[in-house]
Amino acid sequence: MAQVPSKVAARISAALKRFQPIIASAKSRDANESDTVIIITDMLNEVFGYDKYSEITSECAIRGTWCDLAIKIDGKFEYLIEVKAIGSELKDAYTKQAIDYSVNKGTDWVILTNGEFWRIYRVIFSKPIDSELILEINFLELNPKKSGDIELLYNLTREGLMKKALGDFHTQQQALSRFFMGALVVSNPVLEVIRRELRRISPDVKIDIEQIKSVLVNDVLKREVVESEKAEEARKKINRATGKFLRAREAKQSTEPKKQLEETEAKADHEEIEPEI
Repeated sequence: MAQVPSKVAARISAALKRFQPIIASAKSRDANESDTVIIITDMLNEVFGYDKYSEITSECAIRGTWCDLAIKIDGKFEYLIEVKAIGSELKDAYTKQAIDYSVNKGTDWVILTNGEFWRIYRVIFSKPIDSELILEINFLELNPKKSGDIELLYNLTREGLMKKALGDFHTQQQALSRFFMGALVVSNPVLEVIRRELRRISPDVKIDIEQIKSVLVNDVLKREVVESEKAEEARKKINRATGKFLRAREAKQSTEPKKQLEETEAKADHEEIEPEI
């Protein structure tokens, strides 16, 4: 999780205490969408630290319609925010609408919220366009004194945006996903470790990597974990990372003898020869 600066943590904690009763009251009186937009605008300013007059905008026209709110910094749209009335359900149709807005503006992140619930999606610019739910927050259930809850909100703050906190959070979520774990378990380096351990336990039994992989895929792991599109994407990511690591190691190994020779020659050049008496 991201390390939250103490000043930012204090602001988030204080703003949580202030806005939780406001959200609860608005929910109890069934506030409409326009009123919810006003509350969200204040939250973006006081909780998340965006300047109300220069960085939060409702002037975001998209194909003849309007996105409710957007975060725009230095002329670039960072987040598009679709707001629904606080008592309304965040339906899939609303998500699709928000994603369509994002595609037209070329933004990677979309927020769908009714004030109580906040859903953050990463837009996947593929064919067809897809999206991934990265984070869902129930604002009324957060604890102003709990560091983990403060860290969740920090991902959406201006300070977090400058540090790419949401991207880092997404990367961490991917690394801990069942698809990534499944792809890692059936990768050759891990299979080699398993085979070595099996040989140690049963030295007289011959077991090859393919046999181990077959048992893991067919009997241990769920099929969707190792055979879905997300599993294939995870495998490709692991293979790229492994290849990058191996190339870097080979490059380092090839330069070490040359570096050692250069250091030896440099040392010889600087050695002082004692004059003969």
